[in-house]
Amino acid sequence: MELKVNLFTVNKRFPLRISRGTTAQTTNIWIKIIEDGIEGWGEASPFSLGTHCQSTEIIKGYLQELTPVLEPFNPLQRQQIEQILTQQQVPSSVRAALDMAMHDWLGKAVKLPLWKIWGLDRNLIVPTSLTIGINSPAGAKARVRDWLEFIDVRLFKVKLGNPDGIDADQQMLLAVQQEATGRELFVDANGGWSLENAIYMCNWLADLGIRYVEQPLPRGQETSLVQLKEKSPLPIFLDESCLTSTDIPDLANYVDGINIKLMKSGGLAEAMGMVHTARAHGLKVMLGCYSDSTIANTAAAQLAPLADYLDLDSHLNLTDDPFTGALVQEGKILPNDLPGLGVQYSAFTA
Repeated sequence: MELKVNLFTVNKRFPLRISRGTTAQTTNIWIKIIEDGIEGWGEASPFSLGTHCQSTEIIKGYLQELTPVLEPFNPLQRQQIEQILTQQQVPSSVRAALDMAMHDWLGKAVKLPLWKIWGLDRNLIVPTSLTIGINSPAGAKARVRDWLEFIDVRLFKVKLGNPDGIDADQQMLLAVQQEATGRELFVDANGGWSLENAIYMCNWLADLGIRYVEQPLPRGQETSLVQLKEKSPLPIFLDESCLTSTDIPDLANYVDGINIKLMKSGGLAEAMGMVHTARAHGLKVMLGCYSDSTIANTAAAQLAPLADYLDLDSHLNLTDDPFTGALVQEGKILPNDLPGLGVQYSAFTA
């Protein structure tokens, strides 16, 4: 099969600030695998979890090295290809792009969308949350208004963990709650709290009716989750601390759910495995994203009927997304009826 690699840069409508920094623009990678006249598409987007970093250049380098290696294979030979990727210790975002492309190719070959191949029910898809990044109270209110004018918002995910401290977090959260009347709020601290602050904030947030808190403690401090779980009235979800299905068993007794992202899991196959592993341990499931375009978020939407919560909003925050795919209806990200991922090219020139 032939592998083509293209870079494309996307800009955020609203720059996103979290506890680790601010992102306004990313350069992502669009790949195509071509066999028997059929193109399978995938996407790799850069992300960082502190010391765990997968940059655009790293991703591009691995894909260029893999191009001649994968040429003898067919997209149906997924198991053999996955063995090669494991042997070469390929980063998860590269695996995700290739996995997406092979799934897209398969769906196009049999002329069915993935959600139909898997026998899933689009009626079970819940609304996605829209993200409010760290901001001043006035800035956060303005961002809420921006989203409400742009799309039918049912839920907001509010980023806390402000480097200025929990007082700043509280002021911002109250401002969002005041502006987002009638909408449910979730909170994601992106590992920005100490254990002491996490215990305090979880109790404070519970009194305000917040549904859950995500990644309250930094990645690497998972042993403190035991104490937090004992003292938190809120369900705790993990993102940065849970990359793949192998992480779940050791965490399951101390949390209530996990955030699955294609870039950190390595693609749809592993994401599906994470769903089943989480369910086997009694955990809730969220599907999330990084700075992904419509390609990756439409791929994730194929699994959306299996999730309790969705946070697939990154493509909605792009001013120049070159692709179209999943539909937005009543605050939900719905995969369409087109074969494979159901993604089409709209503006990007290879």
